[in-house]
Amino acid sequence: MIIDLEKFISAERPYWQELEGMMTRQEQDPYRRMDFNEIQRLHYLYQRASADLAKVNTFSAERDMRHYLETLVGRTYGVIHGARRQAVRFSPFRWFFHTFPSTFRRQWKAFVVGVSAMMLGCLFGATALLVDPGSKPVLLPFKHLQISPAKRVAQEESAAAHHEEGGPKGTFSAFLMTHNIRVSILALALGMTWGLGTVLLLFSNGVILGAVTADFVHAGQSAFLVGWLLPHGAVEIPSILVASQAGLILAGALLGRSMALPLGRRLQAVVPDVVTLIGGVAVMLVWAGLVEAFFSQYHEPVLPYAAKIAFGLVELSLLVLFFSFGGRSGARGAERRESR
Repeated sequence: MIIDLEKFISAERPYWQELEGMMTRQEQDPYRRMDFNEIQRLHYLYQRASADLAKVNTFSAERDMRHYLETLVGRTYGVIHGARRQAVRFSPFRWFFHTFPSTFRRQWKAFVVGVSAMMLGCLFGATALLVDPGSKPVLLPFKHLQISPAKRVAQEESAAAHHEEGGPKGTFSAFLMTHNIRVSILALALGMTWGLGTVLLLFSNGVILGAVTADFVHAGQSAFLVGWLLPHGAVEIPSILVASQAGLILAGALLGRSMALPLGRRLQAVVPDVVTLIGGVAVMLVWAGLVEAFFSQYHEPVLPYAAKIAFGLVELSLLVLFFSFGGRSGARGAERRESR
């Protein structure tokens, strides 16, 4: 094939420069997404540059031009065929409102196991306290729960009436916040015991919750109990259950010999879900801690129990909606795009 090299280069250089400009923009911002027209143009310029490279290869004297086109074609090839591996810009908003609830729903079986373990603990704790009231020091190892519910309520309401907002409330709130963070991390870590430690942890916390509930209800202090626990517990208890869900997913990877994959591959497969769930738990516990410090620990006559219960019910309803429907619209949109 005989061509006029100078004329050929003069005619094709604008196309090479256009392609080089597109590659430079894309390399400077790897998160940038091209629209359909840009993709079509990129494909055309890539094919044209590849054909030009084949022509230039016939001219042994044009080494610099050949090297330039080889580099340009190689860069373009990397962008086109590496598109599926392109990094996606992390969006905290999308992660929390889309990825987190979607992951929760996908791994719902582990959550059900955790809920079952805690409910069994609640049933055991409540039954044990009602059958044997003398077991209260064993079932409720915290000093502030050793006194009678009526006395505890009288103390809290008297403190509220006299605006005693100091040490005890702050200390108790800090204790509960650190306790729940510790329990959540421990629930995840105990997944490495093939899930046995996670289940036992949930059961033991369920025993305490069930015993406290039975103690206050039996003493006729249900309104105080619900008004005290519900505002922060509506988020706090689900947080611990979701952390346990992550631990049980980890346990499933350790036990999943039926998956016909080596242990390392099984663990690698569940890491994204585990990290997503425990990250979501961290956000939830921040909110629960704020509510507990500035809302839950204030009682009548400062805050009516009805208002606290209503607040907790709204929180619980929003949380159920969040985990039930969060991210569904995005998932349907992705499915429609794939079907096209």
